[in-house]
Formats: sequence, C-alpha cells, structure tokens
Amino acid sequence: MNIPFVDLKSQYHLIKDEVHKNLEPIFENTAYIGGKAVTDFENNFAQKLGVKHCVSCANGTDAIYIALKALGVELLDDVIVPANTWISSSETVTQCGARPIFVDNDENYLIDVNKIEEKITENTKAIIVVHLYGQSADMKRIMEIAKKHRIKVIEDTAQAHFAKFNGQMVGTFGDISTFSFYPGKNLGAYGDAGAIATNNQELADKMRAFANHGQTAKNIHKFEGINSRLDAIQAVVLNTKLKYIDEWNKSRNQNAKLYNKYLNGIEEIVLPKEKENCEHIFHLYVIRVQDRENLQKYLNDNGIATGIHYPLALPFTEAYSKRKHKPENFPLAYLYQHEILSLPMFPELTEEQIIYITNKIKEYYKR
Repeated sequence: MNIPFVDLKSQYHLIKDEVHKNLEPIFENTAYIGGKAVTDFENNFAQKLGVKHCVSCANGTDAIYIALKALGVELLDDVIVPANTWISSSETVTQCGARPIFVDNDENYLIDVNKIEEKITENTKAIIVVHLYGQSADMKRIMEIAKKHRIKVIEDTAQAHFAKFNGQMVGTFGDISTFSFYPGKNLGAYGDAGAIATNNQELADKMRAFANHGQTAKNIHKFEGINSRLDAIQAVVLNTKLKYIDEWNKSRNQNAKLYNKYLNGIEEIVLPKEKENCEHIFHLYVIRVQDRENLQKYLNDNGIATGIHYPLALPFTEAYSKRKHKPENFPLAYLYQHEILSLPMFPELTEEQIIYITNKIKEYYKR
C-alpha cells in the first residue's frame, strides 16, 4: 500500500465537475483579475468566519506582511513571534524593518502564553499568534496581555481554517487575522492564494489599497503599496470548496481520533492533545518520537509518506544565526524539533489506510 502525505487528487475528483462548471464564466468572459468571483469569495469567507471584512491577496505570506504594514509596524519596532512556526511569520516582520522576538512553545506546540510578557519591551508593537497544526492558541490570555501592554494582535490562521477557541472562530479575536490557501491547506486553492480578515473598516481599506499598489481608485495612489491579488480562478475554486470545508474538517478530526485509538498505548510515542476549550481541525497530525529518522525511513520504505513541521525551530535556523540563540532560550522548541513527525492527514484518508500506517508503526517498535 502507498499512502501519500496529502492526497489532493482524490479531493479534486470529488468536486471536479462542479469546479469546472463554475470556472466556465471566468474563461468565457476572460475575467481573470478581480471582479465578481473575487468579491463573492471575500463576502462568503467573511460571513462564514464571522467578521465584517475580508481582503483577498496573492498568498499567506503577503497577508501577514500587509497586516503588519496596516498596523504601522516599522523600523526599530519589535514583534512577538512563536519559535515553532513557518518562517513567513517572522520574515515578514523583518521585511517591515522590525525585529521578530521569538517565544518558546508549550507542550501543544503553540506559543507559551506564560513566556510572552517577559519578552515585551517599550519597542513591542504587536504579537503574531500562530494557530499551529490546526489548534488555537490561548486567545483569552493573549488578548488580556495585548490589552494590558497596548499592543496589536495578528492571528496567523494559515493552518487553522475555522478552528474554534471557546466556541468562537479563530481569526476573530485579534485586530487582524491572516490566511493561506496554499493547495495543501484545509481550504486550499489550485495555486497560491491568501486573505486577511478584520472587523476594522479603516484597517480593511488600508490593506485593500496597500495590496493594490496603494490605489484608492484607478490610478489614484494614496501611498506606495505592493501587487498582491487573488485571481478569479482561485477565487472560484475556493468559493466552490467553501461549502465543503466543515465536512472536510470533521473528517480530519475523525481521522485524528482513529490515529489516537490505534496508536494508544505505544509508550515510545507522544500523541497530539486536543485542548478541552478548542475545536482542533487537524491540518497536521503530529506525534513525537525519540528515533524519528529511523521511524520515518521505515515508514517510507513501507510506502507511507511523512513530513516534519518543522525540522528546525526558527531561532536555530541559519537565517537567524546572527542572533546567537541558545537551546536554553527555547528549551521545548529545541527539544521538539528533533522529535516531531507528521503522519498522513487529509479528509479522504480511510480507516483502512490509518490501520496500515499504525500497524507499521507498531511493527517498527516491536522489532
């Protein structure tokens, strides 16, 4: 049996006819940039998320950069960023001329809320909260800290489309939330795509203009911006998929429960935990093991694809080597980077496949 890490082809065939039908008007009218398709997606996404404004853009990295610029992050500012995340969350801070200040993760791989305040200084402008792997960070505590210190909050929700914290959608707590619709995401386009959400009209207007060369109207440039647009083709794909996302997220959650069931009792494995006040949508199913490379090779030899998210925590990457971070500065991020292993996870994953995967893991530890 061969099991991919993500099976995009299966999902494509499930909705192929519907997608192709919805794309016909785009090609017939050659309406490739902007227009009704993009506006429809923005409105539908905002309504489903429960916010007033959605501003689409070219990708999730641009979404964070645009959000930072809208909040006025600039030279000499500091921005709090989790140590364990994809580099988009930190490189965009540097692109603004500011400095990412890393905070260690907790046992759930999320930013450790108990270590945030010690990193806040008079230069701190914002916190980027990453809802990693599909589970929400502690937004109650984070918003309390932000209010106390008068700093802004950006929710990087690229891996947590419609996850919940205390019954409320993530991406609706902070000043701005950002989304990636990279093909492998829970709500994935057929190429790069992203969006930004907010309840603040002024911020929405500023971000929409900034993403379109600073234009407030055709050829009227209020300030310098960038070119970051969601094309109509991707908007149609995302709009088509939007009505299936709850079903797909539910399937992911059910698959996670099956993994937990069949991996339960294996002492060598630490299973992911779903916090009581969170609705985890399992973008990734991440376990921890001591001998990761050997297990990963064994699974690969048996036709099972896996991933590592991420092999180096950001403070220990070459990109930030000049900061001379030490393992004791981020003990959990440093420890976990050697242990985390992502198993196949997608809505179409079957129980038969999960049994095969978990049986191979059991075989490995019985050898």
